Amino acid sequence: MYPYFLKEQGFEQNIEQFHLFLISGPCVIENIDITFDIASRLKQITSDLKIPFIFKASFDKANRSSIKSFRGPGFEKGMEILQHIKSSLNLRVISDIHSPEQARAAADVLDVIQIPAFLCRQTDLICAAAKTGKPLNIKKGQFLSPFECSNIIEKAKACGCTDISITERGTTFGYNNLVVDFRSIQIIKEMGVSVIFDATHSVQFPGGGGISSSGESRFAPYLARAAVAAGADGIFIETHPDPARALCDGQNSIPLDNMASLLATLVKIKEAL
Repeated sequence: MYPYFLKEQGFEQNIEQFHLFLISGPCVIENIDITFDIASRLKQITSDLKIPFIFKASFDKANRSSIKSFRGPGFEKGMEILQHIKSSLNLRVISDIHSPEQARAAADVLDVIQIPAFLCRQTDLICAAAKTGKPLNIKKGQFLSPFECSNIIEKAKACGCTDISITERGTTFGYNNLVVDFRSIQIIKEMGVSVIFDATHSVQFPGGGGISSSGESRFAPYLARAAVAAGADGIFIETHPDPARALCDGQNSIPLDNMASLLATLVKIKEAL
């Protein structure tokens, strides 16, 4: 099953032939230059592999571990940068909102509105986003079972959204660790929505750095391969040209130079199914 927003990209005639779609970009908008460069390179990679692509970057990381953590440029500047990337590169863009008041203005720029994992049960936020008429990608909270996603989906539908994707990103497993139950992909798909797998946040250690999260990005490609084999419709990957110097979630981001080979492998796995 594929989300309707892919059809808006001109793929409606042969939507079922797609092997995979990708949501990708840096964790946060650091500045316009690096964000534009990442978007441009991802567009070329996905164009070569014929993978439908939605560019993702956050304008505000509102749930950081520490008050000292870099949060991003904020709503107005972030929307301006995303609009520039969208127009200049002819890309679809997605970002997460954190309050109902942001929904309407964000919908003027975003092609897909994302609900963050920690806010996935916030009824007012989901309804405000749903009422914009934009597709929603709701990240499953790491504190939820896959079965509980039915309540989230019901909320979005009750508020008028019919194009809903759920992103699996691991489940809390003890302190500062996540584990992925790949059964959840099929469980959520049976609810009638597309399922995206977040390969990079699934290897995160929430709060594992004391004043920040940490992670093990080396495991992200393995989880991505497993998720595609398990039937995920799309893959969510955060990437950066130099993860060691990234201002947010660098320890679980994929180096940009590795994206082409990883995606090519994922496409082959999907083809084999």
